[in-house]
Amino acid sequence: MTRSSLPDAPDTTPQVIFALATGPSRAAIAIMRASGPGSDAILKALCNGRLPEPRRASLRTLRHAGEVLDHAVALWLPGPNSYTGEDGFELHLHAGPAIIARVADALTDLGARPAEPGEFTRRAVQKGRLDLLQAEAIADLVDAETESQRKQALRQADGALSRLYDDWAQRLRLVLAHQEALIDFPEEDLPQDVEDGLVAELAKLQTEMSAHLQDNRGELMRQGLTVVIAGAPNVGKSSLLNMLSGTDAAIVTHRAGTTRDAIALDWVLDGVRLRLIDTAGLRETEDEIEAEGIRRALFHVKQADVVLHLIGPDENVDSLSGQEIPVRTKIDIAPAPPGMLGISTQSGEGLAALRQVLSERVAELMAGSAAPPLTRARHRAGIQEAATHLDRARSATWPELRGEELRLSMLALGRLTGRVDVESLLDAIFGQFCIGK
Repeated sequence: MTRSSLPDAPDTTPQVIFALATGPSRAAIAIMRASGPGSDAILKALCNGRLPEPRRASLRTLRHAGEVLDHAVALWLPGPNSYTGEDGFELHLHAGPAIIARVADALTDLGARPAEPGEFTRRAVQKGRLDLLQAEAIADLVDAETESQRKQALRQADGALSRLYDDWAQRLRLVLAHQEALIDFPEEDLPQDVEDGLVAELAKLQTEMSAHLQDNRGELMRQGLTVVIAGAPNVGKSSLLNMLSGTDAAIVTHRAGTTRDAIALDWVLDGVRLRLIDTAGLRETEDEIEAEGIRRALFHVKQADVVLHLIGPDENVDSLSGQEIPVRTKIDIAPAPPGMLGISTQSGEGLAALRQVLSERVAELMAGSAAPPLTRARHRAGIQEAATHLDRARSATWPELRGEELRLSMLALGRLTGRVDVESLLDAIFGQFCIGK
């Protein structure tokens, strides 16, 4: 085979991608963003052969194939100082569906293609503009529904969690360097304090990782706290759900056993997302459907972060678990015992006090150290793996085995930030992004 007959090597140059960065709802402006090598040529073609000044908004008439597409604001964003690290641009269009569709057709004609979910942020990671933890925080920012979720996502996007894991990795590198010295120069009779310092630092790192794993604030903040309303039939559970949420989500009647299945809705208290769950009344029953509802109610009680245990005027207070808040209901009929919360869903009496107690319980659950908390199951699994290798390193009898466990612990931390072995994680992480991010 001659050189000229060899097949051409595949072109690995990234293609220009584009996507709508604003929502599909009716609006005045729609932002189309594009990124990739060759973005300048596409933008020139749309802007009659002239690029706008870098990072300066310019009003331009967009044309393609002899047709005026729109009068739009164009932004030229050359790399590497762009979101993706590549050359790119934005077009601030009038948001009519016909305009958006025609501009998308023009971009395709000029050689660009629609972006895959999360592809802009994926390219930012590949170019070193973000690490994986920051990329996940961008997704959390887009999904943030409460003030607490917004603050947590911003903190992680700013690199708080990355700095913590990078610090652990750097300390592990120093420990590994000392361990390698002990392996490579055994005859040099190195000072005992090298070994002592190594062991002490390993113990300190393991303690910090264990504390980090026990701190579930980040996961609770991101997913929301579960608050279950439980109690006997007809004690006022559905009425309380409706009053707290300001909706008529649950059917309320005087007939016991009206609620057969769990009813869940979201509620925001002090900037924290709560998942309120109304459950079937707890009692002995021969009714097959009601019995299944009670089984599900008990399941939700076991899984709850907080349980509002409603107690009617004629009931005794049984032993309660730590996550339960006892609440006497129907205090318009009979007052609550001294020291117990009491409410009336008829008059609204006691509801402000109940909200305050619930707010304090939520604050307790969210309280913790100043260190940034982990926010995803992927983080928990990675830190658990790193801590497991540290534990094995501390108990290793052979120096070479200890060194290998230290390397494996560093790799586990590196996979969290994307410093190593990143490709296998990208599809799973960025598949949950919206198209234009």
